[in-house]
Amino acid sequence: MQQNLSLYHLVREPKIKKDKNPLILLLHGYGSNEEDLFSFAAQLPDEYFIVSARAPYALPPHGNAWYAINFDADMNKFSDNEQAIQSRDLIVKFIDELIATYPMDKDNVTLVGFSQGSILSYAVALTYPEKINRVAALSGYVNEDIIGENANKENINKLKFFISHGSVDQVIPVEWARKAPEFVKNLGIETEYHEYPVGHGVAPQNFYDMLAWLNK
Repeated sequence: MQQNLSLYHLVREPKIKKDKNPLILLLHGYGSNEEDLFSFAAQLPDEYFIVSARAPYALPPHGNAWYAINFDADMNKFSDNEQAIQSRDLIVKFIDELIATYPMDKDNVTLVGFSQGSILSYAVALTYPEKINRVAALSGYVNEDIIGENANKENINKLKFFISHGSVDQVIPVEWARKAPEFVKNLGIETEYHEYPVGHGVAPQNFYDMLAWLNK
């Protein structure tokens, strides 16, 4: 596998080869790594390239992050939005590199992000809608501070979102997630929203619903 690209990654080649195959890019959560979501790869549709990227910031012992999360004296959490914006743009650069390296269809790119990876998936798709056509945002929320201004309206309307969250998520409150479908619908984006009686994770039913959405 070629690892001279901007992000270390794992690849599952499509089982059904076309001239150009669609891409699903998996973006893991804070403190995890590229192995995490790649465990889904075998169950994802056969015609896709499945790429799982490793976030650029190492978090010892075995994890990585897309951006730092800092705490103040009262244990309030703050995201490092500068790092988040850098990672947002790095993901876009990485997608361009993937398309240049593998026979991928640049007009059929789906992001599947979990938690921090989901927050960045919103930011990538809404800042660069011409690069992405679908997003599965699992257990995340919209951070408007990391979405660029130059949202191109006609490209934004082509996007489709699958948004899901655990109703007892102890890491990202479900109230934050519930704002996302309204936010993206107001941009004219087709959206499907699901909640599951779980914490901060992907329930089996969540995975099957996402799969059904992918196969539509």
